[in-house]
Amino acid sequence: MPAKPALAGSARPAVATSAREDQVQSLVGAAESVMGGTDVLINNAGLGTSKLVVEMGDDEWHKVIDVTLTGTFRMTRAMLKAMQPRGRGVIVNNASVLGWRAQAEQAHYAAAKAGVMALTRCSALEAAPFGVRINAVAPSIAVHAFLKKSASEELLDELTSKEAFGRGAEPWEVANVMVFLASDYASYMTGEVVSVSAQHA
Repeated sequence: MPAKPALAGSARPAVATSAREDQVQSLVGAAESVMGGTDVLINNAGLGTSKLVVEMGDDEWHKVIDVTLTGTFRMTRAMLKAMQPRGRGVIVNNASVLGWRAQAEQAHYAAAKAGVMALTRCSALEAAPFGVRINAVAPSIAVHAFLKKSASEELLDELTSKEAFGRGAEPWEVANVMVFLASDYASYMTGEVVSVSAQHA
C-alpha cells in the first residue's frame, strides 16, 4: 500500500548526518516514501571552531568543510534528484557574512560558507529550468545554544558590539528570512544570498 502524504502541520522525526552519503540517501528516501516528497529543504548544518591558520591541522580543516560545505552539497544533490522530476521545490542554505568578510581564526569556516554561497548560485542556475529555486541567508551572528557553549563570553561580546542593535540575532529572526525565501512571496528569487545582519557599515 502506498504511503499517504502527510497532512499539513504534521511532523515525522528523523536523525541523520549530512556527513555520510548513505544517511543522506536514507533521509531523502524516507521523505519521499513517508511524506510523499519534499517541498522545502533547509540546509542548516554547520560546524565552526576558532584556530589560527598556522595552528590548524588538516583534520580540523576537513571536518569543518565536510559538515558545512560538503554536507550542504550532498543534501542539495540528493534533493534535486527528487525535486526536479516533479518540477517544483525550494532549497534554502545557511551561509554567513563571513563568506564575504574576514575574521581571524575563522579561515576554515569562512571558506566553507563562501563555498555555500557559490554552491547556491551555481546550483540555482542548474535547477531553475526544472522549477526549483535555491537561495541562501547570510547571518552576521545569531545567538543560539551551541554558540553560547562553544564561544567564549569575550568573543560573543566582541561580535555583538559590531552589531547596530548591540546584540546578535535571535534564531527566529534568521528563520523568518528563510521562511520568506521558501515561500511564494520569493517566487522570482533564485541564486540570491540575503544578508541577515545589523553590522555597522
